[in-house]
Amino acid sequence: MKSFYLTDVGKVRSHNEDSVIILKNVNDEYLLAVADGMGGHRAGEIASSIAISYLGKHFQETFYNLDKESAIIWINESVTSINNQIFEYEKTNPESVGMGTTLVLALYTKDYLLFGNIGDSSGYVVKNNKLHKVTVDHSLVNLLVEAGEITEDEARDHPRKNVLMKALGASPSVDADVFDCDTNISGVLLASDGLTNMLEDCKIEDVINSQDEIEEKIVGLIQKANNLGGIDNISVAYLEKEEEGGK
Repeated sequence: MKSFYLTDVGKVRSHNEDSVIILKNVNDEYLLAVADGMGGHRAGEIASSIAISYLGKHFQETFYNLDKESAIIWINESVTSINNQIFEYEKTNPESVGMGTTLVLALYTKDYLLFGNIGDSSGYVVKNNKLHKVTVDHSLVNLLVEAGEITEDEARDHPRKNVLMKALGASPSVDADVFDCDTNISGVLLASDGLTNMLEDCKIEDVINSQDEIEEKIVGLIQKANNLGGIDNISVAYLEKEEEGGK
């Protein structure tokens, strides 16, 4: 397996409120996660950092040979813990009240692949050279699309496309959506909406399917998003299976 992640401030924002991580433990089990923070006074970057820092530490300390059911519990308990930590931080830092973060994560082991998400950061798998979105956005425009009130094309430029229906830090109680995926895939991709709002899935797929090294692919995705305006922070985490025999 190869992995690489990168975050970029973009071309418009003054600071980066995204956080991202990829970790592998001694059993070759992987955690990938992207968090896109929100809130004034740099509170968004604090919220996303709380999420990613906790996940990384918790994964290293507790995630070893968990079966699938235990891993789903692990995701839900992690989300609850992060949410509680955000609310605790706000109690002693009143200037941060209202901060929050999206979160998308993936757990990849030899036995299963699980995604968890809250908000509108996205999780994908690559299978047979096709990019497939796994997660479902917790956004107003996605609700409108599902209700048949607007089309997916209209959603891309909707004036309220950034309105979230769910985020960590937004409610005292929050649950992640968890998705169970086939492990017969060639890649796992996570991204904040700074990428997906700028590049259509077919454009992301083209880059992922290129012959470039994994680092060049991720740098290329971020460059393309910036070339189209880079109106938000951009974060990408990618795990790629090596071809038989390696490279």
